[in-house]
Amino acid sequence: MFLHPIKWPGNARCAASITFDIDADSLIRDARREDGELHLQAVSMGQYGPTVAVPRILETYRRLELTQTFFMPGWVMEKYPATVESILAAGHEIGHHSWRHEDPMNHSDEVEAELFGRAMDVHKKLTGRHPRGYRAPVYSITPKMVNRLIEQDFLYDSSMMADDLPYLVETSAGSLVEMPPHWGTDDWPPFAHFAEINYLMPVRGPSAGIAPFLEEFEAMYEAGGFWMPVLHPFLTGRLARWRVMERWLEEVLERGDVWFAPLEAIANHALENADLIRRVKIDC
Repeated sequence: MFLHPIKWPGNARCAASITFDIDADSLIRDARREDGELHLQAVSMGQYGPTVAVPRILETYRRLELTQTFFMPGWVMEKYPATVESILAAGHEIGHHSWRHEDPMNHSDEVEAELFGRAMDVHKKLTGRHPRGYRAPVYSITPKMVNRLIEQDFLYDSSMMADDLPYLVETSAGSLVEMPPHWGTDDWPPFAHFAEINYLMPVRGPSAGIAPFLEEFEAMYEAGGFWMPVLHPFLTGRLARWRVMERWLEEVLERGDVWFAPLEAIANHALENADLIRRVKIDC
């Protein structure tokens, strides 16, 4: 079913990583730079993520003994250092996710380089290490950003969608592993309703909204693939929605043959099998 199948550690049937983008209130503050602080409904909706949902998610991971990946803009890390500390204390990975969730399509690469570097400084200061992974805001990655990641020794990106499985992206600057996302496993379409950024969708119920993610998982499980939902604490971290995810996790972990791991670990495994995985060249 896959052109470039990957064998997973411990004879696992498939690999899985639940990723959360903790955008918090960066979204409204970037979208409405002139008056974002006045939009308290949108600000508070974003704040729910790091202050209420993340502790809930971390408690589930603690109980189920899972280690996963979070992505945070540098601005969010700086504003919510206690969230950073709690994630790191539990052994989870934090990836680079821009400075304040700015879409790089809306400014020059020179501006993007400055914002990227600013976020890097915050990562190093608050985590004590160089981030290994990157996810672009709204998946808007550019060729110059790919080269920037390679030049700055990133292990992986998680913004491009050329395959179901991890693959190798190659440019004139070198290569990195791509951990491909997909809108079919992103919680914005079923759950986001955000008038201030002109994103208005019918909000689905918890089970109905999450069901497509779980169908995607079953397909990957059957085929021996890689499953990676892209979630947001202020959306899927709401009580009823997370309850659906939590109960599903309890059931799927009983199978004993799913490798749940941070993206860094899965990307390293893919790199160890670089002679087998797909290679995609990008002109930069």
